[in-house]
Amino acid sequence: MTIRTFTAVLHKENDLYVAECPEVGTVSQGHTIEEAVANLKEATELYLEEFPVPEAPRPLLTTFEVTYG
Repeated sequence: MTIRTFTAVLHKENDLYVAECPEVGTVSQGHTIEEAVANLKEATELYLEEFPVPEAPRPLLTTFEVTYG
C-alpha cells in the first residue's frame, strides 16, 4: 500500500464547496470543506487504483494581487 500527499484546491459554488486535485485532475464536492476534501480523497483513491500516476514533485502554491479597472 502506497501513501502519497496531494494538493486540494477548494472554492465555493453556491451552497457547495468544490475540491480539485491538480496533480491528478480529480474533482469532488461537499456541503462543508471537510466533506469536500473527504469526497476528493475517495475519488482520488479510486482513480489511482485504475490509473496510477508517477511520483512527481508537489506543486508550489502561492497567491498574488493584481490591480485593474
